[in-house]
Amino acid sequence: MRKIFVFAFLLAAFAVAGRAQESRQDISLSGTGWIEPFKASTTNVEVSASPAYGAELSYRFMLTPTSALEAGYGITYQNSITYRGPSFPNGISILTRTQEITGAYVRSFVFKNWNPFVEAGPAGLVFLPIINTGTKILDAKQQTEVGGMYGAGVAYEISPSFDIRAEYRGFVTKVPNFGENNTNSGYDFSANRWYNISVPTVGIAYHF
Repeated sequence: MRKIFVFAFLLAAFAVAGRAQESRQDISLSGTGWIEPFKASTTNVEVSASPAYGAELSYRFMLTPTSALEAGYGITYQNSITYRGPSFPNGISILTRTQEITGAYVRSFVFKNWNPFVEAGPAGLVFLPIINTGTKILDAKQQTEVGGMYGAGVAYEISPSFDIRAEYRGFVTKVPNFGENNTNSGYDFSANRWYNISVPTVGIAYHF
């Protein structure tokens, strides 16, 4: 009986060890560029933005050799979002720092050292107004929007522990108005539209 118990224990231990060796995790650090498109609205408000640059940190857990779950956090340095309307035709700008929080399912395809992948999942974007001379309206408020993220890219394995990744990601979310809807400053920045933010990403990942 004792031998059977010992054998069962060793078998379970080897199974757990084997699964631990099969499981793959990685963490990546990437540089990002944010391109927000010009957007006209049904409310006579036009919205445009300058490009932004930032960084993203992500973690992947491999469910199988070709599928994974990913969690990510990113932040931009700053960019300017400008609103134009009938009562402010010259434009009012808000200097902005944007944070992203994402979760995604990742599907990879293996071709020797090249690993193309696609991903999609929910995203939360936090638009943070920077109150300085670049912001022309001082009562702009932080705004959080929930949307979706999708992407496609390729990873090139430079060693068993490291790869280089390049990816296009898109964020689909509502155009922010920073709480300016006539109740505070008398201006209404509400576009009542959704837009696609393009986020090219290049970085390096470490597997462990």
